[in-house]
Amino acid sequence: MRPLHLLVSADALSRYRERFAKVASTASSPAEINWILPSDPADAHALIDMAFISRDVTGASSKTNILPDLANYYVALRRAMRLQWVHNHASGTDRPIFAELHARGVRITTSSGINANPVAHTAVGALIALGRKFPAVWQAQKEIRWAPMMSHPALHDLAGQTAMVIGMGPIGQKIARILSAMDMHVVGVTRDEAKHRTTEGFNQVIDYESMGQAIPQTQYVVLACPLTSQTHGLINGAFLSQLPQGSFLINVARGQVVNQNDLVEALHSHLGGAFLDVFATEPLESDSPLWRMPHVMISPHTAGHFTGYAEKVALLFMHNLNNYLSGQPLLNEWQPS
Repeated sequence: MRPLHLLVSADALSRYRERFAKVASTASSPAEINWILPSDPADAHALIDMAFISRDVTGASSKTNILPDLANYYVALRRAMRLQWVHNHASGTDRPIFAELHARGVRITTSSGINANPVAHTAVGALIALGRKFPAVWQAQKEIRWAPMMSHPALHDLAGQTAMVIGMGPIGQKIARILSAMDMHVVGVTRDEAKHRTTEGFNQVIDYESMGQAIPQTQYVVLACPLTSQTHGLINGAFLSQLPQGSFLINVARGQVVNQNDLVEALHSHLGGAFLDVFATEPLESDSPLWRMPHVMISPHTAGHFTGYAEKVALLFMHNLNNYLSGQPLLNEWQPS
């Protein structure tokens, strides 16, 4: 069998060594895997053909705070001049390393769709919580204060309200199906309107250029889009100013999609509230006014976490490993837009 060198973390090696090796040895064009660790010397890194980036590698690192485990992995990837393919545990490819590797001709696959259900459930749960004034209820509970809302002017029936879901990938589509079942009017925003015109769960589909026409009628904006040149800073003062009084923003996409300063201003002026799972800088700075706004819900980038996530990522990698060795298409192969 031909030898292939796979970069993995020590944790991934201990968990998956036998299963990865079995997939490789039973593929239609079998291979024997040689294991390379980030702690191995530079001459070993030079042999790397493939890399598996598991969740433990990223750890608590963010794009603005690269911790040693991830930094060491990056060193190995940059030394790997024979590198052909990298699989990432996350759905996004907005970390600069991926564009750098892609420019070298390295194939990149992601785990897009694996956590679509938990992220969608989190987004819908946040929408319900904001619309049904759960933060105010929780605050009253903390104060041991009985505060019925029988005459609250902004406590609406969610049915018939308009939600704009920006991003129509696996997560956006699941969000739309749930909101549609709640009898909400769902507007989808995508870069490929023709592709999604009949996608289930959406009452209307528009592209980014046409988005402005729907903003003034939108009570809930749900961000589920990737971070691209088109979506970077998309939610800015101009966008937010067109939203009606009392509307809400839910962000389970990327922090850089939102201009945070503009959002703070809009929350002071006319927005009804926000649920934010992601931020331009993570962790969110302790002096950010967002922490102290009673109508803002802060989530520490946990919308996609669930028990069993690592196993699903490993299964997807094994599927792609078989395809890679057999010359078949890879699932979730990234093509920069």
